[in-house]
Amino acid sequence: MSTIRKIAVLTSGGDAPGMNPVIRAVVRTALSLGVEVVGVRRGYQGLMEGDVFEMDSHSVSNIIGLGGTILHSARSPEFREEAGMQKALDVCRDKGIDGLVVIGGDGSFRGARDLSLKGVNCVGVSGTIDNDIASSDYTTGYDTALNTIVEMTDRLRDTMESHERCMVVEAMGRNAGYLALNGGIAGGAVAILVPEIDFDLEQDVIIRIKKAHANGEKHFIVMVAEGCSPRFGGVDALAKKIEADTGIESRSIVLGHIQRGGSPTLKDRVIGTRMGNYAAHLIISGKGNRVVTINKDVISDMDIYEALKMTKPFDKDLYKVAMEVTA
Repeated sequence: MSTIRKIAVLTSGGDAPGMNPVIRAVVRTALSLGVEVVGVRRGYQGLMEGDVFEMDSHSVSNIIGLGGTILHSARSPEFREEAGMQKALDVCRDKGIDGLVVIGGDGSFRGARDLSLKGVNCVGVSGTIDNDIASSDYTTGYDTALNTIVEMTDRLRDTMESHERCMVVEAMGRNAGYLALNGGIAGGAVAILVPEIDFDLEQDVIIRIKKAHANGEKHFIVMVAEGCSPRFGGVDALAKKIEADTGIESRSIVLGHIQRGGSPTLKDRVIGTRMGNYAAHLIISGKGNRVVTINKDVISDMDIYEALKMTKPFDKDLYKVAMEVTA
């Protein structure tokens, strides 16, 4: 029989659609198994400050369709220090917290691993739009963010077509190009720039636009991952270069944090629920230092340290498809 009596759940780092379905699943699964649940506001910062409250089934009513996180999130440099870590450990002890479910990305998982090594069982669940967790095929929030990119790109296409313009669109993803690649394909981009693939602006952007224009195209989308932007001074600078070299009126837009918002899609609600349920069972069984994964639609788990050492391969075959269909 499990000796776990109370668990906590927190969200850390950048918010992602689908975090709330994970929270809901953790809470309701634990309660159904007779385990108390407390929520931690503002991530590790809130944990250090003891910003903890009891959660019941009603606490998570009607949140499955909400974007963001009802627990709020924060980045906490203090938590990375030994003194900050000790504060968090003291709160866990004082509040009787036997285990912790952490929803976030790689940085959040590192914090969970550190706490696990200090004696507090932690389980990590992915919640990041970047889809850059190497141990998992999919991260909660990715599908919703992609759908937002496609919707925004479709809206931009309406005005581009009216004025026969080129629009340079920057997608989020830091150093990961998954959003830009898939968003670019779905949005019909003429060129897609991602940090995982070397590119030449003349060959991979200017010439492609000129070729498409010669074939009768009148408006164009260039999709750029934010990790690429510094290479050419930002998307505004790229738009100016395109206009100067092609004679086609060009504009730029940074989609920014709009990609983090909005109601989670069916995929993020279902996968978030599955992951949250699995995480609750793990932590209640007394297991820690684990991260929940989904690969080939199978939910599983692995050691956090091993997960953090992994590098996610970029789908070069899909990139090749993108280049051929936009040629």
